[in-house]
Amino acid sequence: MSATSIPADINRKHLEMARQQISNGDLQKAALTLNKAHRKMPGDARVFMLAGLMAEKAGNLTKAEEAFDRCVELAPMWGPGLLETALYRARRDQFDLAIEMAEKVARIEPRNPQVLAGVVDIAHRAGNHEMAVLHLRRGLELFPNDAMLRQHLAADLGELGEHTEALQIWNALVDEFPEQPVYKMGRIKVQIARGEPVAALDDIRTLEEKFPQDATLAYYAALARAETPQHIPVGMHQAMFDEMAERFDRHLVLGLNYQLPKIVAGQLIARHPEKDFNLLDLGCGTGLLGLFLGPMQGYLIGVDSSLKMIEEAAKHGVYDRFHNVDLLGALQNTPANEYDVLTLLDVLIYIGAPQLVIPNAARILKTGGELIFSCETAPEDGPDLVLQPSQRYAHKRSHIEALCKQAGFSVSTEELVLRQEGGEPVQGFVVTATKTAA
Repeated sequence: MSATSIPADINRKHLEMARQQISNGDLQKAALTLNKAHRKMPGDARVFMLAGLMAEKAGNLTKAEEAFDRCVELAPMWGPGLLETALYRARRDQFDLAIEMAEKVARIEPRNPQVLAGVVDIAHRAGNHEMAVLHLRRGLELFPNDAMLRQHLAADLGELGEHTEALQIWNALVDEFPEQPVYKMGRIKVQIARGEPVAALDDIRTLEEKFPQDATLAYYAALARAETPQHIPVGMHQAMFDEMAERFDRHLVLGLNYQLPKIVAGQLIARHPEKDFNLLDLGCGTGLLGLFLGPMQGYLIGVDSSLKMIEEAAKHGVYDRFHNVDLLGALQNTPANEYDVLTLLDVLIYIGAPQLVIPNAARILKTGGELIFSCETAPEDGPDLVLQPSQRYAHKRSHIEALCKQAGFSVSTEELVLRQEGGEPVQGFVVTATKTAA
């Protein structure tokens, strides 16, 4: 079935109106409009496609799935319906189905730029950089000078470790568009990933002249000077966490076997069976700690730099309130002697220097309060702080223990596997530091 096989003169006006109403969030009017279109032509696949989008926007995922399935059943070879259904499947993390449908629509409409963009989007959502590269190369055969396609290809090649080809593309883009900062930034990233940070210095200096307050550039400048940055700028991970928020729990718990929030919640409940303590969950993410703690007698406050993560955490209905702020800023601005427990689970791996965290945590906690946090393990015979190829920090256990003691804590640590990554265990340790004096 093709779009032209649908008699557009019957339903087009209603369908265009419904699409606009859905876009504006006026879902009741959209439903009425689609009902009119359905009465005019019950077998119009476009009605069901738009009904799927409308139901998804309303949060009725069962109805959305039924509508998209009916659309594909009515028009199994209609490109727009297949593409919207594939995108819906990808948004619901049903990546096998999404990829299968995306590849089908790419075969049906191989020269359609909108289809190409949708297929690449699905590949990115699925984390399938090989698929993205395949279709970006196909797109460049059709549109060989398209800068956006080349930019995406360079970025995906970098994700796959194909740094030489990625660098060639970034070089060409910088030569053609020397005033575009995004291309210089792409070249900086790939040069650092290639283990050649000094080669990035010229681009870093050029961009620093234009953006002197950019924390990301300062971070890369430190790497180019063979220094270990003391922390990773918030913006470098914020976009990643925003994008991953809806599937973050499944990815961590099912994909990476991440059990730390469950373990810590169990230990806290064992020590405080009435759950009558006040807890500040810094870097709360999607609220896994709150989920395992359940309803509290004391209050539970979540802090995260990603608003999308907070929106997911709020769905558990356990946290009393949230703050969408930078974690270091939250530590500095929280009043003294305020909390019984402060947690930072899988947070220092992104923040970096513990000197920025531990003294303020001691100030915030009441006497007898507990600071609980996790670190990835750095070798004891190396530096205190190590920035790993994963762009996460590892910490030397003895250094962490010493800093806690200096801040007025008594310390106990437990070694454990934090998660799996690439089929390998990530070794780490959990610190429970108890404030011994005011």
